[in-house]
Amino acid sequence: MSSMLASFLTLAAILFTIGCYGVLTKRSAVIVLLSIELMLNAVNLNLVAFSKYGIIPSLKGQVFSLFTIAVAAAEAAVGVAILIALYRKRGTANVDEYHELQS
Repeated sequence: MSSMLASFLTLAAILFTIGCYGVLTKRSAVIVLLSIELMLNAVNLNLVAFSKYGIIPSLKGQVFSLFTIAVAAAEAAVGVAILIALYRKRGTANVDEYHELQS
């Protein structure tokens, strides 16, 4: 049973690393948003794996994962709306061009 947990945690770590790489290195705002979603899905995988194979298995992690998915969907909708507004104003989706967001 612990080998299954280790497999899920390894997969989640790989997904999170790929997402973190995408956020830190890519210039396209669309790729950055997709990378953030990949990182959130890695966290959801951890929540579900721990709720199934943890010390005390329960549905709490799976329920919390559903709430996280709902928040991630709302975040994606708001992020894409902001990206479309910035693209209409600037004409580019390159995150290096958005200097007006800095304080």
